[in-house]
Amino acid sequence: MTDSLDNLRNQIDELDQKLQDLLNERATLAHKVAEVKTATDPNPVFYRPEREAQVLRRVKERNQGPLDGETMARFFREVMSACLALEQRMKVAFLGPEGTFTQQAALKHFGHAVESLPLGAIDEVFREVESGAANYGVVPVENSTEGVVNHTLDTFMTSSLKICGEVELRIHHHLLAGEHTRQDKVTRVYSHQQTLAQCRQWLDAHMPGVERIAVSSNAEAARRLKDEWNALAIAGEMAEELYGLIAVQRNIEDRPDNTTRFIIIGRQDTPASGCDKTSLMISGKNRPGLL
Repeated sequence: MTDSLDNLRNQIDELDQKLQDLLNERATLAHKVAEVKTATDPNPVFYRPEREAQVLRRVKERNQGPLDGETMARFFREVMSACLALEQRMKVAFLGPEGTFTQQAALKHFGHAVESLPLGAIDEVFREVESGAANYGVVPVENSTEGVVNHTLDTFMTSSLKICGEVELRIHHHLLAGEHTRQDKVTRVYSHQQTLAQCRQWLDAHMPGVERIAVSSNAEAARRLKDEWNALAIAGEMAEELYGLIAVQRNIEDRPDNTTRFIIIGRQDTPASGCDKTSLMISGKNRPGLL
């Protein structure tokens, strides 16, 4: 058995070496692509959303397992993110603070090699991209339970930015405690107002006498537990890990299919990838008889 196990491990080590060599070869080619773009265009565009979408579709289509298509696509997303950073390290603004679902959506779309810029409001994300301080922005636009995010749509009416992509994120809410929380003495629970609404039935059934306090974000709710011993927070896994919290109960959302759609905003037009969506926004004056 030992010989058989050692043989399998040796095969894995050999494959790891080949993978590492191939990844570095790919990175070298990506660097050459950047050199060609820079030599032929005074204002080169390094990130091409439609190109990445095509690559990821092919990854899923040709995948034969045992890894599933989504897992394989995540691997390739990180590879492309790291290679792109050799050409240009992108700055991506998102609705913060750190640990929000919007940051999770940004990392899902762009990978971890980008520079993340947390901002305090949706219109701040738009302004950061419009000014050129960030290459792209990520903002929520719609939730399957609570509906559209009106602030995002309203901001589009006065902005010249374009939609360059979208991310759908399955939302799971966890009841979290801090290191010093006395769970038998809890008197209040913090979270964003939409999260409290999405967990209303669970809270009614399991914490009927506990005060619910709405704060600016789930990450802010998680951050507050550092200084409080008689409170809990509702947030996602990223905030849980970032602030070193303990999960009291996982997946307390009322609808297991709770999903939020985020959009990627940028200054340039994005060519078609072959499998695209078109978004149409129409505004009108608020007066009687308009409809």
